[in-house]
Amino acid sequence: MRRFNDIEPMRRWLGWMWLCALCLLAGCAAPASQTRADLPSWADGPSRSAIVEFVDAVTQPGSPDFVAPEARIAVFDNDGTLWSEQPMYFQFLFALDEVRAQAPSHPEWNSRQPFKAVLQDDKAALAKSGERGLMEIVVATHTGMTVEQFSQRVDEWLRTARHPRTGKPYTSMTYVPMRELLDYLRARGFKTYIVSGGETEFMRPWTEAAYGVPPEQVIGSGFTTEFQAQGGTFQLMRQPKLEFNDDGPGKPVAIQRYIGRRPILAFGNSDGDLQMLQWTAAGSGKRFAGIVHHTDAKREWAYDRDSSIGRLDKALDEARSKGWTVVDMEKEWTRIYEFNQP
Repeated sequence: MRRFNDIEPMRRWLGWMWLCALCLLAGCAAPASQTRADLPSWADGPSRSAIVEFVDAVTQPGSPDFVAPEARIAVFDNDGTLWSEQPMYFQFLFALDEVRAQAPSHPEWNSRQPFKAVLQDDKAALAKSGERGLMEIVVATHTGMTVEQFSQRVDEWLRTARHPRTGKPYTSMTYVPMRELLDYLRARGFKTYIVSGGETEFMRPWTEAAYGVPPEQVIGSGFTTEFQAQGGTFQLMRQPKLEFNDDGPGKPVAIQRYIGRRPILAFGNSDGDLQMLQWTAAGSGKRFAGIVHHTDAKREWAYDRDSSIGRLDKALDEARSKGWTVVDMEKEWTRIYEFNQP
C-alpha cells in the first residue's frame, strides 16, 4: 500500500501534463494573437483591436475571411510611418551632410548656390533655392558613383550622424510599435514590404537590421542605374536622372510592378500614401488601411494638415469617411522610440 501511495502523485501529475498537452494541440490555449505580449507598446484601444481582429480574421483557417499565406501582402510607407521625418526628411539631412563631407573635392561649391547656402548654413538662401535647388543637392550627392560606393556612404552616415533634436543615431528614431507590428504580421505569415517616396538605395543598406525587411522587399524612388564593364570589372553606376518617383499615384504602380499582388494591408501617414491606401482598400475581401497620426508633441511631433513635411489632409478626411484605422500616436502608443521609457 505504501508503494502505491508513492507513485500515485506521479501518475496524477503525468495525467495532468498529458491533458495540458492535449488542450494545447486542440487549440484550448488562448490564441497567440490575443496575448498582450504580441504588441506590447500598443495601448489597449481601437487601433490595436482593429489590427488584432483583422489579422485573426485573415489567418484563421476556416474563417470566411481567410487569406492564403502567399497573398498576405503588407506594405508600409517609411518616412513618418516607420521612423520620424521631422524637422525634415532624413534622406535630405543626409544629402546636406554629404555636401559638407564632399566639399573639399568640389571647391566650386563655395561660390555656387545652393551648395554655398549649405556650406554657410544659410537657411534663407537654401529655402529660396526651392525644389529645384533641393533636387540639385540630392543629384550631386546621390549619383555619379557605383551602387556599392553609395551604400558605403549611407552606412558611414548612419554610424556617425546624429539627429539635430534628440542627439540619437537616425536608426534609433524608428518607431517601436511599428517594428512590433512588422514582427507580429510576419509571425502570422505576412510578407512585409516598404513602399516609400525615399530613394531605394538609400534605404536598402539598413532596413533589414532596423525593421527585418530585406533589400529585395524595399521599393522606393530611384535614379537610373547603368551597367558598365571596364577592364574586366563590372559595376552599376548611378546616373543623374530620376527614373521613378514612388510617391502618390506612383505607389500603386510600383506595387504592381515589383510585387505583382494587391496588398491586403497598408500603412502610411500622409497624403503621399493616399493612393496606396485606396488601392489596398479597394480590393476584394477583408482589407486593412491604417494611418499613423502624429499627435504627440512631447515625445515626437504633432502635425498634419498644415505641415510641409508629411502633410496629412486629404488622406485624413478619407480615412475618417471610409472607416480606416487612424492611430493616435499620443494615446495609443505607450512608447515611441527604443530610448523612451514605456
